[in-house]
Amino acid sequence: MNPHTQEIRQPEPPQAPLETFTVQLSSTRRGARLARLLATQWLDERAVPYRSTPSHAAALIVAELAANAVRHCGNIGRDFRLCLTLSEPAPGRRLRVKVTDARADKPLPPEPPRPSVAEEESGRGLLLVDALADRWGDRVNDPITKTLWAELDLPF
Repeated sequence: MNPHTQEIRQPEPPQAPLETFTVQLSSTRRGARLARLLATQWLDERAVPYRSTPSHAAALIVAELAANAVRHCGNIGRDFRLCLTLSEPAPGRRLRVKVTDARADKPLPPEPPRPSVAEEESGRGLLLVDALADRWGDRVNDPITKTLWAELDLPF
């Protein structure tokens, strides 16, 4: 193994989280709406003003990831977990949004999101997340749960 390969395979250094907020919500439209409202309130209390562009972007990301969890878990009565982490890597702050649901059997499609046909009623959520987030992805945690995550670099 050459030194470059070994260097690439080393995990990223852990970032010390500034603050974390976690809540378990019901997989309903009300739960998804509450996730968005709690996220914007939590960010506002941490100097990310409610009507700012980063707050709107974070609200949309949370709303789309929560709506995805509701779509996959709502009909089977399983909750979803929202976790927000605000960290300070150099040079700015970063928000990490994680939504964990209990449907590991419903993985994301292998291809990247693409614009939907105008007549389709759904299928634009991950396209919005892709457009707004600086990084995003998914992870199967165990045979039951999966996590969709997105990171947003904050300008202040």
